Amino acid sequence: MLLNHESSQLVLIDYQEKLMPAIHQADDVYKNALILATLAKKLRVPVFGTEHMPDKIGPFVPALGALCKATMRKTHFSACPEGLIDLLTSKAPAGNARSLPKHLQKNNQESERPSIVVAGVEAHVCLLQTALDLLNEEMEVWVVTDACGSRTDRNRDAAFDRLAGNGAELVTTEMVVFEWLESAENEHFKFALDLIK
Repeated sequence: MLLNHESSQLVLIDYQEKLMPAIHQADDVYKNALILATLAKKLRVPVFGTEHMPDKIGPFVPALGALCKATMRKTHFSACPEGLIDLLTSKAPAGNARSLPKHLQKNNQESERPSIVVAGVEAHVCLLQTALDLLNEEMEVWVVTDACGSRTDRNRDAAFDRLAGNGAELVTTEMVVFEWLESAENEHFKFALDLIK
């Protein structure tokens, strides 16, 4: 199964000013997140950000925040209990949703863009819990490993093991880029190559 930009959404988790300096290989993690968000914007892939208690951990990094359609604040480690699912599902239920049986409510709210590409920090806390909640909602979750980080690589790698064991697809930034492009004939191919180089 390959990613397609027309069925994808990108979620960037907690790239915050006070947190990033503590992340192992933070420069590479940030650079890859910026590549993803920049290309997503060019390809019209919706980009959403989350920030965990920004009054304490600082705001979302401005360059990434500028590429987001919306950035939601949260206090839960997972962004799902605080509204991420609503941001990602684009179809609102018709009529009075409460009068529908639960299984029809869920079907009515399925996203037109079911592939959720996720990257962020810390991989073993907020990213892990958000991705597991998305999987629990039966969403298709793609975790961009080289755009994720933790304070230690042991924590990051443990998160990847757990995510893979629960059904998430583990990918890299370049995998996402070239799957979104599909062909060297894509009009944005040169733009993407310049981003990667």
